Amino acid sequence: MKVVCLWRATQDEIGRIMEAMPRGTEVVAPEGEYFSRFDCSYSDIEHLAADADAFIGFSFPKEILRIAERLKIFCWLHSGVDDLEQMGVLAAAKRRGFKVTNIRGANAIAVAEQAMMFVLALAKKTILKHEAAREMHKLFPLYGDENRSAILTGRTIAVIGLGNIGGRIAKFAKGFEMHVLGVRRNKGVPVEYVDSVHGLDELHSVLGKADYVVLATPNTPETFRFFGKAELAAMKPTAFLVNIARGNLIQEKPLYEALTTGRLRGYAADVWPKYEFGQSFPAGSVPRLQIQKLPNVIGSNDQAANADDVLARNIEAGIQSLVEFVAGKPLTFEVNVDLGY
Repeated sequence: MKVVCLWRATQDEIGRIMEAMPRGTEVVAPEGEYFSRFDCSYSDIEHLAADADAFIGFSFPKEILRIAERLKIFCWLHSGVDDLEQMGVLAAAKRRGFKVTNIRGANAIAVAEQAMMFVLALAKKTILKHEAAREMHKLFPLYGDENRSAILTGRTIAVIGLGNIGGRIAKFAKGFEMHVLGVRRNKGVPVEYVDSVHGLDELHSVLGKADYVVLATPNTPETFRFFGKAELAAMKPTAFLVNIARGNLIQEKPLYEALTTGRLRGYAADVWPKYEFGQSFPAGSVPRLQIQKLPNVIGSNDQAANADDVLARNIEAGIQSLVEFVAGKPLTFEVNVDLGY
C-alpha cells in the first residue's frame, strides 16, 4: 500500500505512520523548500499521486484526483469537510467508491475551550477592561450597564450542534453551573451534561430562553447561512452569540444590524464569513461589513485549534483511519458523503 502525505511531513511523522501500518507500506511526502509545510500544490505531489492508495493531509489540490486512479481512502486532517465538498471530493468519492475520513473530535478540547473563553470574554468585558487597565482608567460609573460584567452561574446557554465540540462545551458550561439547552438534528438522543435536547424545529423557542448561544454545527447545505434575521430576533437583546464552527453559518447583514442597534449584546467568533466564488459575487474572505471591528465583537481568526497537542491528535486520528482501513474494520471517522459530515 502506498500512502501519500499531502504536506511536508517530518521524518518523525512519516515514521509514526509506517510504524502503525503493515510491513511493506510505502509512505511518501513532498520535499524541498516551502512557505508553509502544510501547503500542498499539484506540482508538489504529481510525481507521487498516480499510484497512491491513500492520501492523508491538511490541504489538497483537487486536480490531483484525475491522476489518482487507484485511490482507496482519503484521510482529511480537519473536522469540517465542506471544503472537500466544494472541491468535488465527496462527489468523486461517491462516484468512484473511495472512502473519506476526517478527524472529528481530535481538536474538540481546544475548540470547546476557545468557545468558553469567548463566553467569558464577552460576559466579563475582557477587552474593555484590559484597555482601561492599560490606560490606568477606572471605569465609571460603578455597576453601570456599559461597565458591568455578566454572570455565567445560573444562566442558560444554548449549544446549537451537539457533536464532539458541542458536547464538550456543554460539559464545560456545567462547570459554571449553567443550565444547558441543546439543539441537534436527532433530538431523541440524550446528551450528557445537556439538560434538554431539542430539534431544529424548536430552535427559535430555545434561542428565546438563552443568555448565551454557541454555534457548533457543521457547514452543510442545510446550515449554510441558516442563522439570520429571524433567529437573531428570537434571541434576548441581552444575550451573547458565539460562533465556533464556520463563518458562513450566519448572515452578515442581519448580524451587523443586530450588533449596531442594541438588538444583540455581543458577538464572538473564531471564523468570519467567506464569500466564495460560485456562491457569492464578488468573492472575498474579509467580512463585507467589517463586523470584526465593532466594539462589541471579538475574534480569533481561525485560531481555536492552534493549541498544544492538536497537531499530534490530528495526525493520530488520520493514522487510525489508515490502520482501520487496511485491517478491514469499520472506519471510526468515516464521512457520510451523502450528508456531508
